[in-house]
Amino acid sequence: MTASGASAARDGAAGPELSIVMPCLNEAETLETCIRKAQAWLARAGVDGEVVVGDNGSTDGSREIAVRCGARVVDVPIRGYGAALYHATKAARGRYVVMGDADDSYDFSRLDAFLAELREGHDLVMGNRFRGGIAPGAMPWKNRWLGNPVLTGLGRLFFRSSVGDFHCGLRGFSRTAFDRLDLQTTGMEYASEMVIKAEMLGLDVTEVPTTLSPDGRSRAPHLRPWRDGWRHLRFMLLHSPTWLFLYPGLGAMALGLATMLWLLPGPRHVAGVQVDVHTLVFAAVTLLVGHQATMFAAGARMLGVRERVLPAEAVGGAWMRWLSREKSLEAGVVVGALLVLLGSGGALAAVLAWGRASFGPMTPSTLLRLVVPAAATFALGVQVMLWSFFLGLLRLPVRSHGPARADGPAGSP
Repeated sequence: MTASGASAARDGAAGPELSIVMPCLNEAETLETCIRKAQAWLARAGVDGEVVVGDNGSTDGSREIAVRCGARVVDVPIRGYGAALYHATKAARGRYVVMGDADDSYDFSRLDAFLAELREGHDLVMGNRFRGGIAPGAMPWKNRWLGNPVLTGLGRLFFRSSVGDFHCGLRGFSRTAFDRLDLQTTGMEYASEMVIKAEMLGLDVTEVPTTLSPDGRSRAPHLRPWRDGWRHLRFMLLHSPTWLFLYPGLGAMALGLATMLWLLPGPRHVAGVQVDVHTLVFAAVTLLVGHQATMFAAGARMLGVRERVLPAEAVGGAWMRWLSREKSLEAGVVVGALLVLLGSGGALAAVLAWGRASFGPMTPSTLLRLVVPAAATFALGVQVMLWSFFLGLLRLPVRSHGPARADGPAGSP
């Protein structure tokens, strides 16, 4: 059965209420324990459910263990944590889904709170290990005191999230929410993408306390704290061009413009140090770099929406809505042309001033006070026109060539 076939079957007939999904890559030591705990909880709680294992190419007999235990197995040839979860969830038949690692670090015998919150209508229910309890040895110190707090804090800041444990692997969501999220990543970033897109889409996100125990494997975990921590941070930054490009860009533009205006009348003295045209040059460069970063924020957000990396609802605030308008290209070209003309006028004024000196030597500070602002204004105008055409290109409607990601094959029911 393929994942798309399972989806069609699910739509054509009423399925179970809950699917418990586990990603698996050589988890023979702990997989049966996790499946048995999940099945026992389903029976004890009287929940119509199933256990679905997304096998990522195990070679240690994990697949056979899952089949023997009565779990549905989805064979996922695309390697990666996200790929295993995505295709297993696509093949799942439940109205709700709870996902968790198959290393026995999460307790599948205590899912009552997750299902209760899903039944209440919440779209995404996150586990919070810091509220529920972390057993000694369950989480390395750098993850507990550095990685998770920093990444969670940045996630709360960037995406205005209330989630207190961004990277808890035990979480539940509705089938409707999963379809709306349209998750794209195949690696460890999958966990971050789910929370980030849920916040961007305005889904109803809540948390419940959960526990974390030392995993039951004798081998090293797949997780690499520094590498995967950087991947999560990079992913958050790329999904937040406002913080990565826009705010720094606006700050640079304001600093560069203010410094230029401050230095135009003449040299300034700060703490006994004379600040003159050399600083004026750097101020002009700062203004131009800031403008590039600001427009790059707009381009990154529009391209992200176009490529389905960012949801369409993530277009942004009023400035992005204006840039997304059809007439903004023409407006940008007009503004850019005016700046080019203004810069050209400044350059002409510098030539005339040089002419009044019979085109002979001039005091550099006097000439540069005309040349630098003129050159910066001219270059800024050219940038505005070029970016206007580029953003206009991103706004062009294109014919869809089908889904961005094909469903992978699924295993035996």
